[in-house]
Amino acid sequence: MGKRIRLFAAALVLMTSMTTSCDNRKTCENNDESHEPQVRWGIVLDSLGVIDSQVENSDVLSAILLRHGSDMATAYHLEKESQNTYSVRKIRPGNPYHIIHELDSVCTPKYMVYDISATEYVVYSLGDSIFSYIGSIPTDTVTRFICGNISSSLWNAMIEQGAHPAIAGMLSDVYSWTIDFFGIQVRDSFAVYYEEVFADSSRVGVGSILAANFVTRGKNHYAFRYKYHGERPEYFDENGTSLRRAFLKAPLSYSRISSRFSNARVHPVTKIVRAHHGVDYAAPAGTPVYSIGDGVVITRAWDSKGGGNYLKIKHNSTYTTEYMHLKGFAKGITQGTHVSQGQLIGYVGATGVATGPHLDFRVFKNGTAIDPLRMDLPAVDPISAEDMPAYLEAVHDYMELIGLVTSADSVATQDVPAVQ
Repeated sequence: MGKRIRLFAAALVLMTSMTTSCDNRKTCENNDESHEPQVRWGIVLDSLGVIDSQVENSDVLSAILLRHGSDMATAYHLEKESQNTYSVRKIRPGNPYHIIHELDSVCTPKYMVYDISATEYVVYSLGDSIFSYIGSIPTDTVTRFICGNISSSLWNAMIEQGAHPAIAGMLSDVYSWTIDFFGIQVRDSFAVYYEEVFADSSRVGVGSILAANFVTRGKNHYAFRYKYHGERPEYFDENGTSLRRAFLKAPLSYSRISSRFSNARVHPVTKIVRAHHGVDYAAPAGTPVYSIGDGVVITRAWDSKGGGNYLKIKHNSTYTTEYMHLKGFAKGITQGTHVSQGQLIGYVGATGVATGPHLDFRVFKNGTAIDPLRMDLPAVDPISAEDMPAYLEAVHDYMELIGLVTSADSVATQDVPAVQ
């Protein structure tokens, strides 16, 4: 009896020493024994362990490998070999990585897997044969529907209904030519069909908005994604009119209107009543500012009358736009530079005479200042009459669905089949 107890104690000590030998790098994990091979990242994990971790601040490959029992020589050869696949220099703090190891007393590492994104990874072989390859996790795309009313902001409304936060920004992009999102009101509503992307049953992102209706001040704004004449997909309304316009509705995407177009405004600094022929968008310093249309920079200068750093862009023989109080200019933006619609041109600031960071945005038509918020510009590239039947057939189901949900009083979220 005493002999059996001593043998059991010795075995227990041996088992304990085998387990604690890995404690400085996390405990080895045994894989569930199964008749079917367990495969992940293209690696058969039977009889192997996996340690999940994430890149720490100031981590380099050698530090990670040394922490898990590898050596400097392996790190050197791996860095050299992986340059043409995914360089180890691209490894970033916070991203997950996984060490696949032998189930021996020292947890000998065989592979390191680094998550490039939620759906893409790179495998580094740490054995006798050092190599690397990039793989991807299979994804499923599901069409989702969400609708609701604006109670505070579009972003908050999306969150309240359980939608992916990115949908708010995507919806703003879809309607960037046709809806002034700085002027949306409580009780405005939306209905959206969009794609969500899943990997390993987890939501990893969103695809495209397929159809939408945004109701502002009781007016419907329909949008249907459609690939016209082999071009990249764009958005059209129920009449085949493109949502794209010659100019964007606003030159920045994060702000609030702090002052509108006026012929008599009390200046907040000088207290003098004078015309303010522009729109002030209050936004944090450094907020990106974009050109609302294609054109040429005709002025990049300092306005000594209070405008600070400013740009003027001539779009055509009719329209010119002006962007004032800029903190700085985007790289490559000089007088004579050709810019495209939506191109970064500068950053919100408070240069010149200003109480705080904001953009003073102005539009001139034939040399006369006009209210930027009241511009009504024609659409570009509408669907031709001969192509309208094909378009209407392609978006018919979504038009019907969107029409139904916008008339309903209830708010719901559900999976729906994709319309081909």
